[in-house]
Amino acid sequence: MNRVTSHRLAIVAMMAVGTAFGAWAGGLVWFAADLATRVEDGATVTDAVVVLTGGADRLEAGLALLEAGKGGKLFISGVHKGVDLPDLLRKAHMAPAQAQCCIVLGHAADDTVGNATETAAWMGREGFSSLRLVTAAYHMRRALLEFRRAMPETAIVAHPVFPDAFKRDRWWRWPGTAHLLAVEYTKYLAAVARPLFAPKKSERKP
Repeated sequence: MNRVTSHRLAIVAMMAVGTAFGAWAGGLVWFAADLATRVEDGATVTDAVVVLTGGADRLEAGLALLEAGKGGKLFISGVHKGVDLPDLLRKAHMAPAQAQCCIVLGHAADDTVGNATETAAWMGREGFSSLRLVTAAYHMRRALLEFRRAMPETAIVAHPVFPDAFKRDRWWRWPGTAHLLAVEYTKYLAAVARPLFAPKKSERKP
């Protein structure tokens, strides 16, 4: 390969990288602009309220929804092993009277896919067909994608929360928020693409 050919290939590669980055950046802007700014449906009562751990305000919102009668049970997915219900309630500074009967902790999930799998198994055991999903607004799109894959027949009501530390307005001026959005958007793209790389049924080992 001569020097001219190598130079041309380098230019083509740089253009391809630039195009890919431009598409990713444009998608990030759309992703940020399309985030929920409020709870669209705060009235529907579901069989369960499901909280995904890992962010501020989620547990408090889930407990408030349970107390308000928006779900018959509260399932908290992704709780660290060794953490029990009294620990969580102390951290939330809340102790609802129905805690012992109506709050269930899930310890099996390590990520959003795990949250969906863990919740689907619990919903099946309970015989439930609807849930209100509580997670941060920036995480909601990916969470809904995974939950709908895991429970296609389940009615899911989105209930986003809005942590104060997440600066949605002019997010690009806040390094912490910009980084969080970039990571979440990239994870969302990976979640969308994952079925394309999953082995076909005929290729799976018995």
